[in-house]
This record gives sequence, structure tokens and C-alpha cells, in this order.
Amino acid sequence: MINVAAAVIENREGRILIARRKPDIRLGGYWEFPGGRIEPGEGASGCIARELREEMDMHIETGGILCETEYDYGQGRVVHLIAVKAILLGGRIRLHDHDDIRWVSLHEISDYLFAPADEAVVNALLEGSEKHRKD
Repeated sequence: MINVAAAVIENREGRILIARRKPDIRLGGYWEFPGGRIEPGEGASGCIARELREEMDMHIETGGILCETEYDYGQGRVVHLIAVKAILLGGRIRLHDHDDIRWVSLHEISDYLFAPADEAVVNALLEGSEKHRKD
């Protein structure tokens, strides 16, 4: 099992940051929530803070867990993904494993093709939005 964390970063306008994986890497061309592999002894919040600082030169503040999911990509590659809410504090966004980023609204997010493990995060965001509208 591969343990990964993903950051669901919301800006001041309520838009969510998504990033498209470079075409020459695994799952190339798919959109995802930025993050990475959780190192031994590291929590999900620490992982995304480190990954975003190292890979995208971003500084964030983490919040609570949005959702957890597992996805079996086959050939023994099972991903356990923990999605953590976050806000952007600063830094300039620099791309390393990605070739594009977008700040999208919840109304637009379904227009993008996400990596299979990240689809559960999209669903959790949309379900949370629906619940919020009903309250």
C-alpha cells in the first residue's frame, strides 16, 4: 500500500487549486490535488506542507481531513490517499511534476479528468457543497 496525502487548497475567492501531471510521468495528463508520498513517521499534514514547499515552492496552512480513500491501480499498486484542507499562505507556484495548474470553482471541477484516486476527493468536495447548500 502506498500512503499519499493531497492538499485541497482554497484561495480567498473560494477556488480550489488543481494541477495536471506532466505527460511523461505515471498518470500523465490527469489532474490531481497536489501532494505526495507520506514518509515514515510523517503525518498527512506534514507531508503536504513538505511536498508543496519542496515541489511547488508554496507555503500553506493545513486544516482538517476532507476524506480518505483507497484505489487499486492494479499490479499490486494500491494507493491510500488522505485529502487535507489547506489555505495558501505564500510563495510562488513553481511546477516540477506538473505542466499546468488551475484555480477552479466547484462548478467547474467536474469538467476536468482527475486521476482515479483523486475522484473521491472531487466527490467529497461536491457532496460537502451540496450539504452546505441544504443547511
